[in-house]
Amino acid sequence: MKSHPLLPLHIVKSPKKSSVTQLRRWFKLNSRTKHLLHCATMLTLIIVSIAKFTQNEHGTSGNSPENQDDIDNNIKNENNNNDNVNTFDPFQVYGTFFASFLYFVRFLALLALPQCCFNFFGLLLYNAFHKRVILKYSPSEAPFICLRTVTRGYYPNLVCENVQQNIKTCSLVGLENFLIEVVTDKSIDGLIQHPRVRQVVVPPDYQTKTGALYKARALQYALEEGINMLKDNDYIVHLDEETLLTENCVRGILNFAADGEHSFGQGLITYANGKVVNWITTLADSFRVADDMGKLRFQFYMFHKPLFGWKGSYVVSKMKAERAVSYDHGLDGSVAEDCFFSMVAFKRGYSFNFIEGEMHEKSPFTIKDLLQQRKRWMQGIYLVVHSPQIPLRNKFLLAISLYSWLTVPLSTSNVVLAMLFPLPDDRFVILNILVAFVGATSLYMFIFGVAKSFSLMRLGYQKFFLCIIGALCVMPFNVMVEIIAVFWGLIGNKYRFYIVQK
Repeated sequence: MKSHPLLPLHIVKSPKKSSVTQLRRWFKLNSRTKHLLHCATMLTLIIVSIAKFTQNEHGTSGNSPENQDDIDNNIKNENNNNDNVNTFDPFQVYGTFFASFLYFVRFLALLALPQCCFNFFGLLLYNAFHKRVILKYSPSEAPFICLRTVTRGYYPNLVCENVQQNIKTCSLVGLENFLIEVVTDKSIDGLIQHPRVRQVVVPPDYQTKTGALYKARALQYALEEGINMLKDNDYIVHLDEETLLTENCVRGILNFAADGEHSFGQGLITYANGKVVNWITTLADSFRVADDMGKLRFQFYMFHKPLFGWKGSYVVSKMKAERAVSYDHGLDGSVAEDCFFSMVAFKRGYSFNFIEGEMHEKSPFTIKDLLQQRKRWMQGIYLVVHSPQIPLRNKFLLAISLYSWLTVPLSTSNVVLAMLFPLPDDRFVILNILVAFVGATSLYMFIFGVAKSFSLMRLGYQKFFLCIIGALCVMPFNVMVEIIAVFWGLIGNKYRFYIVQK
């Protein structure tokens, strides 16, 4: 549209006003209203999915295996009289072995049920749309906080830039008693010279008592006598190289530390802030965002225990408790050192809580890095679950989660098998409902993850909904990544630690 010389520019662009006004109205909605809309959407999707799935399981005459040669005449007559209900005997139709396999695969899908329930209740019960974290205490009253980044030193420019940015963020909030500590295998020469910045270089010949490796080794070195400068009641905030603080997360950390009720805490990490390097991997990580707001919040708010473990970044811990738990747990605790640490802390009775406010990170830049990352997670959790150091009572739900992951190649085959070889629903009605619940909840996780990661105001309606569609389109790709990671992880060396490009 060309501007008229006598008309102001804002009048010429007036047709765009309506969409901007709608966006502003959305943001003016209070957080409770947004939460209710989100809950209504989630429940609607789940109810519709259950209804659709059970309807498909009822089948039609076209879906019924009436042309099988081994169908008994009585079953044929019964199916003809009840076109909309599959009441045939699958063991007679498909044979004992194949029918048993079909039911086994269907039941495998229920291994994901505990996670889905935690995600469902976490998203339903706790408001995820609070815009600003309110400080409950003055920053001057908070304990001393050490922001600790562990790095191999391969990306010094990234570390230096993020350290400076994180100092600015802390200053904006008014944080006074803090230190940014970089623990590195290789010295970073360009690190800012600042009274609140400390560099700790791990000696090449340093060994822990149990032979811990990789990040666990560096984390343990920072806790050693003569290296550690913190007191028992100080707090450590663990960050990855690419992690950026926000004002909200700093306020949340201050509230958590000043409250002092729990020894360990963790909060939300999002991956779509700033420039998106790889849209496929970023959209795939939208599930992780929903997982933080669902499962992570529910296990910490409701039980104050890491029933499913936790992540290695945005970890907040009291110094005395971290040193008591330690990261020195041998090779089994070196690949997924974060998960192993949480299980040991759980075993020793420490309490956990969720921290309000989000941190920002980047998704892997390449598909290869995404595969390597998922493979390492699977292998690390596998070592945790099978370690004799962790009692079964502590790792039970984590073990179910792991085997849900390991059986993804079989459980996802339900999508095809349910269409080609339907099963009668009159025997396992509850099973069909639960399988539909698992599928619908997993689907909604991607939708919610996009809604929490991307700004509707910044993108506008069209790009925002394109992101949601993109996340749903990425779902099959994400499943393939998980399947490849499972096979690769099971046959590969489980004690390697791959570092993604940053």
